[in-house]
Amino acid sequence: MALAYLKELDANSRIALWKIEESAEQLVSYLQLDDAEKAKLESLAKGKRTLHWLATRVLLRYLLQTPEYINCPSDPNGKPYLPDFPYEISLTHSYDYAGVMLCSSGVCGIDLEIVKEKVLRIQHKFLKPEELAFIDPAHQVNQLYACWCAKEAVYKLQGNRGVSFLEDMLIEPFQYSAQGVMNVLLNKSGKQERFQVYYERFNEYMLGYVNV
Repeated sequence: MALAYLKELDANSRIALWKIEESAEQLVSYLQLDDAEKAKLESLAKGKRTLHWLATRVLLRYLLQTPEYINCPSDPNGKPYLPDFPYEISLTHSYDYAGVMLCSSGVCGIDLEIVKEKVLRIQHKFLKPEELAFIDPAHQVNQLYACWCAKEAVYKLQGNRGVSFLEDMLIEPFQYSAQGVMNVLLNKSGKQERFQVYYERFNEYMLGYVNV
C-alpha cells in the first residue's frame, strides 16, 4: 500500500488517497479489529469490497498517527464517525484506491470515481436539463464525473439522509478544468444551502470534496 495523494486543505482538514497493493490478509495485519468488525468483514463479498473496507481503516490509522485500536462505526444512515477522536470523517473508494477526508472543525464529504464513458448513459438520472446545458462537449465525460463527485460529496457531508441527486441538488454553471470549484445548492426540508465543492482529475480518477 502506498500513499498516492496527501493534501492539507487548511489548518483543520486534509485528504489522502492510498493505492491498494496488498492482499486482504496483509491489510488485516495492520489493524486491530473487534468482534463486530470481524463479523462485518466476514459479511462482505470477497474481493474489492473487502479490500476497500480494510484500506480505508489502514489509511485512517496513517492519518491519525496511532498504533492503537481505532473505533470507526457508522450511524443508522451509514455515515462513519470516530467516537474516540475529535474529527469528522468521510470515506471513499474506487477500484484500486481508498480515500479519507479528516476534519477537526465542521463536517466534510469526499468522493472518488474512476472516469469511464458509462456516465454518458446515466447523466439524465443525476443532472437536470439546466445542468446538462452547461456541460462542455469538449470535456463532457470529465465534467459529468466532476458533477457526480460534487453531489456525492455533499450527500455524504449532510449525512446520507433522504436526498435525491436529481431533485434536491442543483449545480450552478461552471467551466470545467482539470482542477476547479463549483457551487452546489442543496434543498432539504424547505431550506436551501450552498456548498463550494472542489474537484480535480487524479490520474484516471475524478476526486470531489467539500468541508464546512
